Amino acid sequence: MRRPLLLVIVGGFLLGALVGVGLLVLGGDTSRNRVMTSGKALIGGPFELVGKGGKTVTDKDFRGRYMLVFFGFTRCPDICPAELQVMSTALDELGDDADKVVPVFITLDPERDTSDSVTTYVENFGPNFVGLSGSPEAIAKVAKSYRVTYQKFQDQSMGDNYTIDHSALAYLMGPDGEFVTHIPYGTSPDKMAETLRRYL
Repeated sequence: MRRPLLLVIVGGFLLGALVGVGLLVLGGDTSRNRVMTSGKALIGGPFELVGKGGKTVTDKDFRGRYMLVFFGFTRCPDICPAELQVMSTALDELGDDADKVVPVFITLDPERDTSDSVTTYVENFGPNFVGLSGSPEAIAKVAKSYRVTYQKFQDQSMGDNYTIDHSALAYLMGPDGEFVTHIPYGTSPDKMAETLRRYL
C-alpha cells in the first residue's frame, strides 16, 4: 500500500515541476511585465521661473526648506487672496518654525502678471512670500508638473478683461523638493498650521 502512495506523491511533484517549467518557457520572465512603482506622488518637479527684479528662480533655490506652493493670479477676486491670507495666518501660528517654510505664489496669468507685479502682490501677505512669473510656456510646464488645471475665461460683458478658472490646492514640498502633501482650499488657518507642524 505504501508503494503506490509514494508513486502518487512523487508523480505529483514531477507534474508540478513540469507545469512550472512550461509556464516559464511559454510565458517568459514574468518579472518583465511587472509595473514597478516608487510610492511617490508624481507632483512637482524642476522649474525655472522669474522672481523679484527679473531674477531667475529655480526649484533648487529652495532646497533645505519646505515650499508651500499656490497657483493663481493677481486679479483673482476671491480665491487667491483668501488662500494667501490663510497661508499667512497659518505661518504666523507656527512661530519660529515658519522660517522652515517658504510660501510661493506662482501666477497662471503671465500675460498680465510680471515678476515685479506678482512680487508686489504677495508682499501684501507677508515679507517672506515669493511671487513667481515667467513665459506662458514655463508657466504651463510647471502647472502641468503640479497637476494644476487652469483656463482663461472671457465673455462679451467683460470687454478686453478676462478671468482664469483654476484648481485651488496648496502644495507642501519637502526640503528635497519632493511632494509631501496637499492642503485643500477652504482649510482653516488652524488646520493648515496643524498639517504643517506634522511634517516640519
